[in-house]
Amino acid sequence: MEKVYTKKAPDAIGPYSQAVKVGNLVFTSGQIAIDPESSAVEATDIKGQTEQVCKNLCAVLEAAGTSVERAVKTTCFLADMADFAAFNEVYGKYFTGKPARSCVAAKQLPKNVLVEVEVIAEL
Repeated sequence: MEKVYTKKAPDAIGPYSQAVKVGNLVFTSGQIAIDPESSAVEATDIKGQTEQVCKNLCAVLEAAGTSVERAVKTTCFLADMADFAAFNEVYGKYFTGKPARSCVAAKQLPKNVLVEVEVIAEL
């Protein structure tokens, strides 16, 4: 197992890695809408937060030697399922390969964000 780290995505806010590589797969930790430059949640709306989450995931996957185009599975957590359509609008711009996906509502997410996404991708 190899740990993945990049300064282009936020540091982990707990005892975990941004991602790990095992065999020909990379498993990202859930990314939230923290801007790595400011270490803060800048966007307050679902579209802005989803955009930041996807940028963070792209950076982590790139550091691992892969990309969102090679994603095979995502797990998405929304604070409010009423945001599902707006979330999909932004998510769909990044995950054009349409990987398998689960999307669930979570009672509360870290730092009270609106969205969190994790990815499994091929190397």
